[in-house]
Amino acid sequence: MRIIVNFIYRIVTGENRLRKILTPIFASFFLLGIVLLILIAFKTDEFFHISGPLHYPWSVVVSIPLLFIGVLLWGWSVLQFFKVGGTPVPINPPDVLVDTGPYAYTRNPMLSGVYLILFGVGFITESPSLVFLYAPLFVVLSIVHFKLIEEPELEKRFGEAYIEYKRRTPMIIPDVILNWRGKKKLRC
Repeated sequence: MRIIVNFIYRIVTGENRLRKILTPIFASFFLLGIVLLILIAFKTDEFFHISGPLHYPWSVVVSIPLLFIGVLLWGWSVLQFFKVGGTPVPINPPDVLVDTGPYAYTRNPMLSGVYLILFGVGFITESPSLVFLYAPLFVVLSIVHFKLIEEPELEKRFGEAYIEYKRRTPMIIPDVILNWRGKKKLRC
């Protein structure tokens, strides 16, 4: 993992021209991956002849808030990066640690928004494979990637500032949600 972290660190701290070229390529691969994940879920449902966890109108009732909050959270997160002159694409991040907006509550609100969107798409399309298999798998794999690759690179780039940010800010679920019923803080 250290080799990958060092490679990414060299790119994100390297030549600006290369990062600008790679940004749309990396963003396209991420979006393509999400679309493929959804299509694979649909094909899995079709292959195994399984129907959705909820049917109309409940599928819409559940999905609309998930989609709305997911898009809102994702958009708010992206805006924070643009405000400081960076992009949300990990290959071309801002030069400063972003800890404002939704980043004051969670270390990766952008992915939290994507998770909500995936579950919302799963419910509105009545895809049990997306809701119960592929979206949870995406959540787990993205958290592992974040912990093993992104966070070590952020620690290398921002040093003690990121380590302190990590200490005070939960990874995915904000304290506001974790503590609404007096639950213990989860940090990861």
